[in-house]
Amino acid sequence: MSSEIVRLKKVSKGFDDGDKYHQVLDDICLTIHRADTVALTGPSGSGKSTLLNIIGGFEFIKQGQLLLNSSDTTHWQDKQWSQFRRQHLGVVFQQFNLLTPLNVRDNIAFSLRLNQQSWSPWCDYLLSQLGLEEVKTRNVETLSGGQQQRVAIARALAHKPSLLLADEPTGNLDEKAGQQVMALLTQLAHESQTSILMVTHSNECAGFMQRRWHLEQGKIHE
Repeated sequence: MSSEIVRLKKVSKGFDDGDKYHQVLDDICLTIHRADTVALTGPSGSGKSTLLNIIGGFEFIKQGQLLLNSSDTTHWQDKQWSQFRRQHLGVVFQQFNLLTPLNVRDNIAFSLRLNQQSWSPWCDYLLSQLGLEEVKTRNVETLSGGQQQRVAIARALAHKPSLLLADEPTGNLDEKAGQQVMALLTQLAHESQTSILMVTHSNECAGFMQRRWHLEQGKIHE
């Protein structure tokens, strides 16, 4: 079994802006292996979120090749993308994107239900490590921002995905809460052998990752 989770080969992406064509990604080549943790930095508008969206199948490419778990995605249809996201992908957003009618435990169990999986000792461990045991029956709307972000992390890791995409995961938290969340996120991802690609503007958050890529003018520099 290959250790490669993500491979991009000469991927380019751009869009028309009035009369001009704006090149966002220019011949990007990169590889993420199992359990790699990578911070993606760069100026606003440099294409960081676009790159995450391409890897997650939320935006598509016309130039280049994307391989996920060694499978070429060029001809994937909605069914293959849905299966990959359901089984192998976890996503943590800056805005949390929790299911507000549900309590903490049901939010975390959501990704399990999509995979016909039941609650496991790993889920109990996530609750414990993320300090959510005492609030597991509370509606997520009643929680603090830091607690909501921890629920989002638990939900993203509950099914032990091979890849976690995180877009400014601490952007709505104060510095102390952000540091705590990053420490827990990297620890739990390591324990589940989950690779992380995280967009961040924070040098402190980037410091939690093993590697750092900088995206500017369509190119990635390590």
